[in-house]
Amino acid sequence: MEWILQLPVLFFSVIFHEFAHGFAAYRRGDDTAYLSGRLSFNPLPHVDPIGTVLIPVVCVLMNFPAIGWAKPVPVNPYRMHSPRRDMAVVAFSGPLSNILLALLSIAAVKLLMLDFLPGDLTLTLLRMFGFAVLINLMLAVFNLIPLFPLDGSQIALGLLKGRALEIYEKHIPYGMYILLALVFTGLLQKVMGPVLNLAMLLVVSLMGGF
Repeated sequence: MEWILQLPVLFFSVIFHEFAHGFAAYRRGDDTAYLSGRLSFNPLPHVDPIGTVLIPVVCVLMNFPAIGWAKPVPVNPYRMHSPRRDMAVVAFSGPLSNILLALLSIAAVKLLMLDFLPGDLTLTLLRMFGFAVLINLMLAVFNLIPLFPLDGSQIALGLLKGRALEIYEKHIPYGMYILLALVFTGLLQKVMGPVLNLAMLLVVSLMGGF
């Protein structure tokens, strides 16, 4: 029944992720997300049938920690100061927001270990924030995969130039199908596993350990 704790954490994390995209775009000169009502923590405008519903359910059924995504916020790069560079910044703000949530969750775990709450409540909160650390690191690693429509693809588009950019752009029409294939075949776990383990070690070491 761990999904009872995982799914609310996931929903908040992906909504915060999309809010970060919209806020970064707003700071770069594009108010499209703001005018569309997406600079909000109300979950309803952010729900994506595949990323917010189908993928998390599949993850739970496969005994894999819940991951997914919310509906992408609308962004107009031509309203930004430097479209190509700013879009890469907007894309990176999403994974960065999840890293921030992971760090805050680790801080919450360390605070809860001072044992100032009733035992059962402390254990429940420790499990919830433990899931928050794992889920947010997974979201950060997952979204940094350079595969369309993930954030990593937009970062790659902002960094690559010339022939390398032309070759990379050819995968875009098939990116979602490749991503779904990775999820349903279990290959995504093998791709993310080593990177996620390293991320966990780095984040815990930055916080001074438990």
